[in-house]
Amino acid sequence: MVLDFSIIPGIMPALMTGAKMTIELAAIAVAIGLVIGSFAGIARVSGNRVVKIIAGTYVDFIRGTPLLVQLFLVYFGLPTLIHRPVPAFMAAIVAMGINSGAYVAEIVRAGIQSIDKGQTEAARSLGLTSAQTMRYIIFPQAFRRIIPPLGNEFIAMLKDSSLVSVIALEDLLRKGQVVITRTFRPFEVYAVVALIYLVMTLAISKLVSWSERKLRTVG
Repeated sequence: MVLDFSIIPGIMPALMTGAKMTIELAAIAVAIGLVIGSFAGIARVSGNRVVKIIAGTYVDFIRGTPLLVQLFLVYFGLPTLIHRPVPAFMAAIVAMGINSGAYVAEIVRAGIQSIDKGQTEAARSLGLTSAQTMRYIIFPQAFRRIIPPLGNEFIAMLKDSSLVSVIALEDLLRKGQVVITRTFRPFEVYAVVALIYLVMTLAISKLVSWSERKLRTVG
């Protein structure tokens, strides 16, 4: 079979639409994960045993089960409990956001624990409460240190978003599959899909590196 890359200009609009969906899914999921993960990460290092156990259970369960299973639980399982269908986009955002939150929680926990304990002691000696110390002293410093792993999490979620094609969401991979049914050119289409993923991940890596340098300069 002779390869025919002349089809690329004709399929690019459809694939770029899918790429836009992929970026939206990953961005929203990581944003949700950052909120969930920040609270869970702080809970993981708190002195409250109950809170620590709850956060630890959440992190262990999510990190110990595949994202695809979590996606199925939300899209196929949740409707049986709430007695109404869950839109595919909403199911993807919920599953991916909760999944991302568990990984962000570990990133935040590691970032917090990397800050010298002497700063906590100094803040407490100045009369700051535990919450104030975390909010004004520890977390801002930890956040600068967790920028690179957060960038890696975004890249991982960008690639994992391809799983939403199983619930018929037209992300980049799904768009590629649809294009293949019209062109009967799987190698060429998947090669272009892979290249688009590569370009997106490299662009994000560059953005993360720039942000890291910017924060280091500000600090």
